[in-house]
Amino acid sequence: MDIFAVIGVFLGIGFILTGQAMEGGNIGQLLQITAAFIVLGGTTGAVVLSFPPKTLASAFAILKDVFMPPKTDLDGLITEIGGFATKARKEGIIALEKEANNASDPLLTLGLGAVADGTDPTLVREMMENQISQLEQHVHNAAKVFESFGGYSPTLGIIGAVLGLIQVMQNLSDPSKLGAGIAVAFVATIYGLFAANLVMIPLGTRIKFIYQNVFLYKNMIMEGVLSIQAGESPVLIERKLRSFILEDAKNGKENG
Repeated sequence: MDIFAVIGVFLGIGFILTGQAMEGGNIGQLLQITAAFIVLGGTTGAVVLSFPPKTLASAFAILKDVFMPPKTDLDGLITEIGGFATKARKEGIIALEKEANNASDPLLTLGLGAVADGTDPTLVREMMENQISQLEQHVHNAAKVFESFGGYSPTLGIIGAVLGLIQVMQNLSDPSKLGAGIAVAFVATIYGLFAANLVMIPLGTRIKFIYQNVFLYKNMIMEGVLSIQAGESPVLIERKLRSFILEDAKNGKENG
Protein backbone atom coordinates (compact mmCIF):
# COMPACT_ATOMS: atom_id res chain seq x y z
CA MET A 1 0.00 0.00 0.00
CA ASP A 2 1.17 3.53 -0.81
CA ILE A 3 1.18 5.11 2.64
CA PHE A 4 1.75 8.59 1.24
CA ALA A 5 -1.56 8.48 -0.63
CA VAL A 6 -3.34 7.65 2.62
CA ILE A 7 -1.41 10.36 4.49
CA GLY A 8 -2.33 12.90 1.82
CA VAL A 9 -6.03 12.21 2.19
CA PHE A 10 -5.95 12.53 5.98
CA LEU A 11 -3.76 15.63 5.91
CA GLY A 12 -6.09 17.48 3.56
CA ILE A 13 -9.27 16.63 5.42
CA GLY A 14 -7.72 16.79 8.88
CA PHE A 15 -6.24 20.27 8.59
CA ILE A 16 -9.46 21.71 7.19
CA LEU A 17 -11.56 20.25 10.00
CA THR A 18 -8.97 21.33 12.56
CA GLY A 19 -9.02 24.85 11.20
CA GLN A 20 -12.79 24.92 11.39
CA ALA A 21 -12.70 23.68 14.98
CA MET A 22 -10.20 26.40 15.89
CA GLU A 23 -12.76 28.92 14.67
CA GLY A 24 -15.37 27.43 16.96
CA GLY A 25 -17.11 25.30 14.35
CA ASN A 26 -17.92 21.58 14.28
CA ILE A 27 -18.26 18.91 11.65
CA GLY A 28 -22.03 18.89 11.97
CA GLN A 29 -22.17 22.34 10.39
CA LEU A 30 -20.74 20.87 7.19
CA LEU A 31 -23.24 18.04 6.94
CA GLN A 32 -25.95 19.29 4.61
CA ILE A 33 -27.81 16.55 2.75
CA THR A 34 -29.44 19.06 0.41
CA ALA A 35 -26.10 20.51 -0.63
CA ALA A 36 -24.68 17.01 -1.10
CA PHE A 37 -27.55 16.04 -3.39
CA ILE A 38 -27.13 19.16 -5.51
CA VAL A 39 -23.35 19.16 -5.82
CA LEU A 40 -22.31 15.50 -5.67
CA GLY A 41 -25.42 14.17 -7.38
CA GLY A 42 -25.36 16.83 -10.08
CA THR A 43 -21.64 16.37 -10.72
CA THR A 44 -22.04 12.60 -10.94
CA GLY A 45 -24.78 13.09 -13.51
CA ALA A 46 -22.53 15.37 -15.57
CA VAL A 47 -19.69 12.82 -15.49
CA VAL A 48 -21.99 9.94 -16.44
CA LEU A 49 -23.22 12.02 -19.37
CA SER A 50 -19.66 12.82 -20.44
CA PHE A 51 -18.19 9.33 -20.60
CA PRO A 52 -19.33 5.92 -21.89
CA PRO A 53 -20.01 3.20 -19.30
CA LYS A 54 -16.87 1.24 -20.19
CA THR A 55 -14.65 4.25 -19.47
CA LEU A 56 -16.41 4.94 -16.18
CA ALA A 57 -16.02 1.32 -15.10
CA SER A 58 -12.32 1.24 -15.97
CA ALA A 59 -11.77 4.53 -14.11
CA PHE A 60 -13.16 3.14 -10.89
CA ALA A 61 -11.30 -0.14 -11.42
CA ILE A 62 -7.99 1.73 -11.69
CA LEU A 63 -8.77 3.69 -8.53
CA LYS A 64 -7.24 0.95 -6.37
CA ASP A 65 -3.86 1.67 -7.97
CA VAL A 66 -3.75 5.01 -6.16
CA PHE A 67 -3.37 3.19 -2.85
CA MET A 68 -1.84 -0.07 -4.15
CA PRO A 69 0.32 0.88 -7.15
CA PRO A 70 1.26 -1.76 -9.75
CA LYS A 71 4.60 -3.39 -8.96
CA THR A 72 7.41 -2.51 -11.36
CA ASP A 73 10.60 -4.30 -10.37
CA LEU A 74 12.97 -2.74 -12.91
CA ASP A 75 16.06 -4.57 -11.65
CA GLY A 76 14.19 -7.86 -11.68
CA LEU A 77 13.02 -7.17 -15.23
CA ILE A 78 16.58 -6.52 -16.42
CA THR A 79 17.74 -9.79 -14.88
CA GLU A 80 14.82 -11.65 -16.47
CA ILE A 81 15.41 -10.24 -19.94
CA GLY A 82 19.14 -10.94 -19.55
CA GLY A 83 18.26 -14.57 -18.85
CA PHE A 84 16.13 -14.76 -21.99
CA ALA A 85 18.94 -13.18 -24.01
CA THR A 86 21.43 -15.73 -22.70
CA LYS A 87 19.14 -18.62 -23.56
CA ALA A 88 18.49 -17.23 -27.07
CA ARG A 89 22.23 -16.88 -27.70
CA LYS A 90 23.01 -20.40 -26.50
CA GLU A 91 20.04 -22.31 -27.93
CA GLY A 92 18.70 -20.01 -30.63
CA ILE A 93 15.68 -17.72 -30.83
CA ILE A 94 13.30 -20.66 -31.27
CA ALA A 95 14.10 -21.74 -27.70
CA LEU A 96 12.15 -18.71 -26.44
CA GLU A 97 8.87 -20.17 -27.67
CA LYS A 98 8.43 -22.31 -24.54
CA GLU A 99 9.96 -19.70 -22.23
CA ALA A 100 7.59 -16.95 -23.38
CA ASN A 101 4.62 -18.34 -21.46
CA ASN A 102 6.59 -18.12 -18.20
CA ALA A 103 7.43 -14.44 -18.64
CA SER A 104 6.42 -12.11 -15.81
CA ASP A 105 4.51 -9.64 -17.99
CA PRO A 106 1.93 -10.18 -20.78
CA LEU A 107 3.78 -7.73 -23.05
CA LEU A 108 6.98 -9.72 -22.58
CA THR A 109 5.09 -12.92 -23.42
CA LEU A 110 3.71 -11.29 -26.57
CA GLY A 111 7.09 -9.99 -27.70
CA LEU A 112 9.07 -13.15 -27.04
CA GLY A 113 6.42 -15.27 -28.70
CA ALA A 114 6.49 -13.08 -31.81
CA VAL A 115 10.28 -13.17 -31.93
CA ALA A 116 10.32 -16.96 -31.56
CA ASP A 117 7.86 -17.21 -34.47
CA GLY A 118 10.27 -15.28 -36.70
CA THR A 119 8.07 -12.19 -36.99
CA ASP A 120 9.60 -9.21 -38.78
CA PRO A 121 11.22 -6.78 -36.26
CA THR A 122 9.14 -3.87 -37.55
CA LEU A 123 5.94 -5.80 -36.94
CA VAL A 124 7.12 -6.88 -33.48
CA ARG A 125 7.73 -3.24 -32.58
CA GLU A 126 4.34 -2.20 -33.95
CA MET A 127 2.56 -4.92 -31.98
CA MET A 128 4.23 -3.96 -28.73
CA GLU A 129 3.82 -0.23 -29.29
CA ASN A 130 0.13 -0.82 -29.93
CA GLN A 131 -0.21 -2.60 -26.57
CA ILE A 132 1.58 0.23 -24.77
CA SER A 133 -0.49 2.84 -26.60
CA GLN A 134 -3.72 1.14 -25.55
CA LEU A 135 -2.60 1.14 -21.92
CA GLU A 136 -1.66 4.82 -22.15
CA GLN A 137 -5.09 5.65 -23.54
CA HIS A 138 -6.75 3.59 -20.82
CA VAL A 139 -4.86 5.49 -18.09
CA HIS A 140 -5.49 8.85 -19.76
CA ASN A 141 -9.23 8.19 -19.94
CA ALA A 142 -9.37 7.05 -16.32
CA ALA A 143 -7.54 10.16 -15.11
CA LYS A 144 -9.80 12.32 -17.30
CA VAL A 145 -12.90 10.99 -15.53
CA PHE A 146 -11.64 12.20 -12.15
CA GLU A 147 -10.33 15.46 -13.55
CA SER A 148 -13.70 16.12 -15.19
CA PHE A 149 -15.46 15.48 -11.88
CA GLY A 150 -13.11 18.02 -10.34
CA GLY A 151 -13.85 20.47 -13.13
CA TYR A 152 -17.63 20.19 -12.85
CA SER A 153 -18.02 20.16 -9.06
CA PRO A 154 -17.13 23.83 -8.34
CA THR A 155 -19.70 24.92 -10.91
CA LEU A 156 -22.31 22.68 -9.33
CA GLY A 157 -21.30 24.19 -6.00
CA ILE A 158 -22.15 27.63 -7.38
CA ILE A 159 -25.49 26.30 -8.63
CA GLY A 160 -26.18 24.95 -5.14
CA ALA A 161 -25.27 28.32 -3.66
CA VAL A 162 -27.61 30.14 -6.02
CA LEU A 163 -30.45 27.73 -5.25
CA GLY A 164 -29.86 28.29 -1.54
CA LEU A 165 -29.96 32.06 -1.99
CA ILE A 166 -33.18 31.75 -3.97
CA GLN A 167 -34.73 30.06 -0.94
CA VAL A 168 -33.43 32.85 1.26
CA MET A 169 -34.95 35.53 -0.97
CA GLN A 170 -38.30 33.73 -1.07
CA ASN A 171 -38.45 33.51 2.72
CA LEU A 172 -37.31 36.96 3.77
CA SER A 173 -40.57 37.41 5.61
CA ASP A 174 -39.89 34.28 7.71
CA PRO A 175 -36.56 34.68 9.56
CA SER A 176 -36.77 31.08 10.87
CA LYS A 177 -36.14 29.74 7.36
CA LEU A 178 -33.30 32.04 6.42
CA GLY A 179 -30.61 30.09 8.25
CA ALA A 180 -31.24 26.85 6.36
CA GLY A 181 -31.10 28.54 2.97
CA ILE A 182 -27.90 30.39 3.77
CA ALA A 183 -26.32 27.18 5.13
CA VAL A 184 -27.11 25.29 1.92
CA ALA A 185 -25.66 28.14 -0.14
CA PHE A 186 -22.31 28.19 1.64
CA VAL A 187 -21.96 24.46 2.25
CA ALA A 188 -22.73 23.68 -1.41
CA THR A 189 -19.84 25.91 -2.44
CA ILE A 190 -17.56 24.13 0.05
CA TYR A 191 -18.62 20.71 -1.23
CA GLY A 192 -17.84 21.71 -4.81
CA LEU A 193 -14.40 23.09 -4.01
CA PHE A 194 -13.63 20.25 -1.59
CA ALA A 195 -14.52 17.53 -4.11
CA ALA A 196 -12.46 19.19 -6.83
CA ASN A 197 -9.30 20.26 -5.04
CA LEU A 198 -8.94 17.70 -2.26
CA VAL A 199 -10.22 14.55 -3.95
CA MET A 200 -10.88 14.31 -7.67
CA ILE A 201 -8.14 16.39 -9.30
CA PRO A 202 -5.46 14.92 -6.99
CA LEU A 203 -6.72 11.42 -7.86
CA GLY A 204 -6.35 12.10 -11.58
CA THR A 205 -2.87 13.52 -11.06
CA ARG A 206 -1.84 10.59 -8.89
CA ILE A 207 -3.01 8.02 -11.43
CA LYS A 208 -0.95 9.59 -14.22
CA PHE A 209 2.11 9.89 -11.99
CA ILE A 210 1.92 6.27 -10.82
CA TYR A 211 1.74 4.95 -14.37
CA GLN A 212 4.90 6.77 -15.44
CA ASN A 213 6.83 3.87 -13.89
CA VAL A 214 4.56 1.35 -15.60
CA PHE A 215 5.20 2.92 -19.02
CA LEU A 216 8.94 2.94 -18.32
CA TYR A 217 8.66 -0.76 -17.44
CA LYS A 218 6.78 -1.52 -20.66
CA ASN A 219 9.23 0.40 -22.84
CA MET A 220 12.13 -1.45 -21.26
CA ILE A 221 10.39 -4.72 -22.16
CA MET A 222 10.00 -3.60 -25.77
CA GLU A 223 13.64 -2.53 -26.03
CA GLY A 224 14.79 -5.77 -24.44
CA VAL A 225 12.76 -7.96 -26.78
CA LEU A 226 13.93 -6.09 -29.89
CA SER A 227 17.54 -6.31 -28.70
CA ILE A 228 17.23 -10.07 -28.24
CA GLN A 229 15.80 -10.36 -31.73
CA ALA A 230 18.71 -8.31 -33.10
CA GLY A 231 21.13 -10.82 -31.58
CA GLU A 232 22.80 -8.40 -29.16
CA SER A 233 24.84 -9.83 -26.30
CA PRO A 234 23.16 -10.28 -22.90
CA VAL A 235 25.70 -7.94 -21.30
CA LEU A 236 24.97 -5.18 -23.82
CA ILE A 237 21.23 -5.65 -23.42
CA GLU A 238 21.42 -5.37 -19.63
CA ARG A 239 23.63 -2.29 -19.94
CA LYS A 240 21.17 -0.73 -22.38
CA LEU A 241 18.20 -1.41 -20.11
CA ARG A 242 20.02 0.01 -17.10
CA SER A 243 20.42 3.26 -19.04
CA PHE A 244 16.61 3.59 -18.92
CA ILE A 245 16.72 3.63 -15.12
CA LEU A 246 19.60 6.09 -14.98
CA GLU A 247 17.93 8.42 -17.49
CA ASP A 248 14.63 8.26 -15.61
CA ALA A 249 16.37 9.09 -12.33
CA LYS A 250 18.21 11.97 -14.00
CA ASN A 251 14.97 13.39 -15.44
CA GLY A 252 13.27 13.09 -12.05
CA LYS A 253 16.15 14.96 -10.42
CA GLU A 254 16.03 17.73 -13.02
CA ASN A 255 12.26 18.08 -12.69
CA GLY A 256 12.59 18.17 -8.90
